[in-house]
Formats: sequence, C-alpha cells, structure tokens
Amino acid sequence: MARKPVYAAGGVVVRDGARPLIAIVQRSKDERWVLPRGKLKRSENPRAGARREAMEETGHRVRLHEFLGAITYRASGRPKVVQFWSMQASRHPSFGLMKDISTVAWLPLSGAILQLSYPLEKLFLRHVGRQALQHRMRNTAGRASKREVKVLQRKTKMKRAPKWGTAKQTRARRTAAKRRRTAR
Repeated sequence: MARKPVYAAGGVVVRDGARPLIAIVQRSKDERWVLPRGKLKRSENPRAGARREAMEETGHRVRLHEFLGAITYRASGRPKVVQFWSMQASRHPSFGLMKDISTVAWLPLSGAILQLSYPLEKLFLRHVGRQALQHRMRNTAGRASKREVKVLQRKTKMKRAPKWGTAKQTRARRTAAKRRRTAR
C-alpha cells in the first residue's frame, strides 16, 4: 500500500539591490543549506504555505510571483512533494528567524547553486533561478524613480471631473430617469 505523500511549499526568494541576491537558509538540525521551504499545515493553501515558510525562514516579508515548479523525493520512507514560487523579499528583515534556522545567506545565483547541500535542489535552482531573476528585472525595469514621478506630476495637470459628475453618478441618474419614464 502506497503511503500518503507529505506536501510542502517554499520559494526562490530574491532581494533587490545593485546585484539581485537569492536567499538560502542553513537548518539548525543538520547544518544543511536549503531553499526556504516547509511542510504545509492542515488545509493550508500551497501559495499561503510557501509565503509563510519563506517569511519565517528568511525573516523578510515576501511578495509571491509565478509558480516555478515542484520537486519530489522520499523523506522518511514517504514521498514528499515541494512546490516553489518566485518571491521578492523586502529590503530589511521584519521578523526574527525560526529556531529551526541558524543562518540566512543572500547570494548571487551561481553562489546559491554552489552552496546548496542537496543535488536535487541545485539542479532545480540551476533551471529556474534565471526565471526568478528575470521576473525581478521585469518588475524594476518599468518603474519610475520617486523624483521622476514628482516631475511628471508637476508637468501634468489634474483633470477635473465633468460638471455632470462621475460615470457612476451619470449611470445612477440615467437609471433613475428610466424608472420614472416607465412608471408613467
């Protein structure tokens, strides 16, 4: 009889800077370096579990982006399925680390791949790491700086709402007029 699989979730957590860095964590129990991940709680959505685990293990608030993939392996004789999402970390830590984690390292993609302890995670990160970093590049490429935004605000005039009000108010007036006509 097949044993029920263990479900877990985590992320490839990227922190912005002059050079984007990826978080890897060192577990206290065996000193191994892994991507931030952990078991899902009962009836927990995998996206919510991935976000929770990444925040608990890195100490940073994270924003989830796209699904990157999953890895499967056997742990304690049971199949384990770990789903990963691309995530973006806040610049500064917001929380303390869990007891299970001794260290968080922020490394460039190549350094993170070398530092990971498990060959399966190394292979996974080698294949999806660039995708996670490209998402970060797409997000920051189109952003205007605060100064640019202020300049744009000064150059453009704010449009006033028309005399007859907003579109919602106009629809409400038309609906009321229609009701009055049909009531006659």
